[in-house]
Amino acid sequence: MRFLELDLLLPRAVWRHDPAGACHQALAAHGEPLRWAVTAAEPRADGQQWLRLEAVLLTP
Repeated sequence: MRFLELDLLLPRAVWRHDPAGACHQALAAHGEPLRWAVTAAEPRADGQQWLRLEAVLLTP
């Protein structure tokens, strides 16, 4: 297991359509998410959504 902090930029439409799916997909690139949370979020002027994710991942 390992802890990960991840900054993520998503198009706002993706964030509105499937926020949990978008976060899970981004985390899955680093391992299998066991627990995760959005700890900060901020809309940007360029139409994207900035997020900070914290997660515990199962790693091989």
